[in-house]
Amino acid sequence: MLRRHWPTAAVLLVLIGIWQAVASLPGVDLTLASPVQTVKAIGDDHSLLLHNAWITLVEVLLGLAIAVAAGAAAAIGMHLVRPLREAAYPLLIASQAIPVVVIAPLLVLAFDYGMGPKLTTVALVCFFPVTVNLVDGLRSVDPALLKLMRSLGASRLATLWKVELPSALPYLFSGLRVAATVSVIGAVFGEWAEAEDGLGHLVLLGINQLLTPRVWAGVLILMLMAVALFVLVTVAERFAVPWNRRERRA
Repeated sequence: MLRRHWPTAAVLLVLIGIWQAVASLPGVDLTLASPVQTVKAIGDDHSLLLHNAWITLVEVLLGLAIAVAAGAAAAIGMHLVRPLREAAYPLLIASQAIPVVVIAPLLVLAFDYGMGPKLTTVALVCFFPVTVNLVDGLRSVDPALLKLMRSLGASRLATLWKVELPSALPYLFSGLRVAATVSVIGAVFGEWAEAEDGLGHLVLLGINQLLTPRVWAGVLILMLMAVALFVLVTVAERFAVPWNRRERRA
């Protein structure tokens, strides 16, 4: 285990060293706090940072849950109804050309202030990877298994439940890993558009007040939050799709 992760630790230490060296250059301290200053800011402002981190985490988890539910429903619908897939799939791809930073303020106008715009922003960011990966997974089922289910007289819904959805689970978790990572970005954009708390709001406020160490402390916590969610989804996949793990080893 240690041997497998030591290269990552070595690269991380090199990056931290470069960060410290660049932050120590004259004139850079106003825009880039050093790792030492960032850790000190976390210690000094830990209550403020943890309070806002909890608010952002709640937004991320709720928005991600909405995206998974809506994305799964959309993917299954497009898989079962071919005309729907042919009509909606190109629009789903085209929707990714719209910048989230533009959508977030419009959602505030549409849903008014509160949790609604922030959850919607997170859900929109996460919806695409969940939906596309699940659609691809449902369409990649072994044809021999489908033929076997038809020969046994299984209904369309039985085939979906017993064969297609289990086979598509690895694809779903691949999409979830991407969604879990970018969900933090969606929460930050939502808080920048309208919020009185949350790490995104705290970072924006710190930029305006030139509180550079606090800004980088917030950014570091956001990064750790995204990594933790990625790891959590990976661990959940090991329990939910154990056969995929055995196939990779084989």
